[in-house]
Amino acid sequence: MNLLSRSAVRRPASGHSACLLLAIVLAAAIAPARAAWPERPIRLVVPYAAGGVGDISFRTISTALEERVGQRFVLDNRAGASGNIGAAEVLRAAPDGYTLLLGAINNFATNQFLYRNMTFDPVTAFEPVALLSLAPSVIAVTPNLEVHSLADLAAQARAHPGALNFGSPGIGTPPHLVGELFATLAGVRMTHIPYNGTPQVMVALQQDSVQVSFYTLSPVSPLMRGGKLRPVAVAANARLAALPGVPTVREAGFSDLLSASWQAIVAPRGTDPAILDRLNGDIRAALALPESQRRYGELGMVAGDLGRTEFAAFMRGEAQRWKKVIESARIEPQ
Repeated sequence: MNLLSRSAVRRPASGHSACLLLAIVLAAAIAPARAAWPERPIRLVVPYAAGGVGDISFRTISTALEERVGQRFVLDNRAGASGNIGAAEVLRAAPDGYTLLLGAINNFATNQFLYRNMTFDPVTAFEPVALLSLAPSVIAVTPNLEVHSLADLAAQARAHPGALNFGSPGIGTPPHLVGELFATLAGVRMTHIPYNGTPQVMVALQQDSVQVSFYTLSPVSPLMRGGKLRPVAVAANARLAALPGVPTVREAGFSDLLSASWQAIVAPRGTDPAILDRLNGDIRAALALPESQRRYGELGMVAGDLGRTEFAAFMRGEAQRWKKVIESARIEPQ
């Protein structure tokens, strides 16, 4: 339609017609901008050091995802403050679909209860995009401990209150919280020993300074292969492809001990829902590929497959669940 046609010039538009024409013009101006996304590479902020679980999870699907999206994803590692520095940077970014956060369970479910100086609630401060991966915890013990099941572990801890040590890379980290959850469910007391990082915990396990591990598979698999650590249960509903002979916590009678360290992608609040929905669909399609499933299985991980609404509900549930564990363990915010 030609808005400058002769009939349009002769008759002034009514108020209703003028509003309708303005709406059409605005829609025509906005639609191409939305349809053009993405016109340039997308920055993916990872709030941890390079080479971590987030990097590995994303690189597993990066090629397939970039083919679907039509642009590169550039990983930008911004470590510090248990992921809070990188998260805050994305929170301040323009909501244009070109800056995303690839965070972990810490960023979305536990940090807000562990740090006094956090100024935002991550569950409400970001737009959910997609759950990328879940790495179930593997409960394992050193070979000198006569423990071959979760029931054995509970019995040992009950018979010797406080004598069994479990290590973590710091107070409030997933291996610490899973250990506290097990102690609560089993009605036992164990001693938590925080180290400066995961490598120190692995050394302590080899030296038998700590006897129990609540880590995910990746860091402890070399010790398992070397006979330095014995897995007794996987904190998931289904057995891991990498550990088919190890029972789940449900099979072991501890169905409430479900635990996974998960990775997810979110966007700044206010990002166009059309962009978010497209990203969710493209990520899930890349995760569903047989090669992605195979690779994740080898790493002891499970690919995520949640719509955006389901993912938002998952985050809310995880935050409330781990808040209760933190309060029960009387972990004070730092």
